[in-house]
Amino acid sequence: MKRQGRTLAIPGRRRKPRAAPRLLAVTDLRRMADPRPMIERLPRGSGVLFRHYELPRAARLQLARQIAALCRQRGLFLLVAGDAPLAQAVGADGLHLPEWMLHGRRRPRGGWLVTAAAHNAAAIARAARGGAAAVLISPVFATASHPGAKALGPVRFAALAAQARRRGLLVYALGGIDAATLKRLRPVPKTGIAAIAGMAALAECRPDRPGIRR
Repeated sequence: MKRQGRTLAIPGRRRKPRAAPRLLAVTDLRRMADPRPMIERLPRGSGVLFRHYELPRAARLQLARQIAALCRQRGLFLLVAGDAPLAQAVGADGLHLPEWMLHGRRRPRGGWLVTAAAHNAAAIARAARGGAAAVLISPVFATASHPGAKALGPVRFAALAAQARRRGLLVYALGGIDAATLKRLRPVPKTGIAAIAGMAALAECRPDRPGIRR
């Protein structure tokens, strides 16, 4: 994938769009070197956001293929972060764009779900203009993956989520999500939650439970 100013083209066959998952488990090399045991515990219909940026290319491709096979076996939705060729190579369901990749992008082609990271209103606007279908708004609460980062809190998150919904975007809450903090977000309309280590929140918020809204 190239940087700013290029069309985001995801080659391959056009596929039938799938319903967006309500739960997104985000992989992180430093906190979970092998995410496969965690993936095996996810409820059917959940999603996996594969990052593991730090791995060498060959190792990242190998692990991504293993995770893609596991997701297909378990009926899980797979997003690959920051690498359209890798997403295509493993047959992922979609692509996730870090915030720096949103600048100057045009609408992607094909039936993929494209999500984007957003930390503020400007990033939400860029995501909408760039053709993203969903935004992961973060950090909602303090998180170990970004120590020292100022958390949005439920009120600010709710305001940003409302802006995103007005632009037609699906909304995921990311950052410090666990069983306790999830309760503070229940009044906020959203598509779902994304978590790195918050397995308690994932178990609490199964796709067949009410309370998660677009």
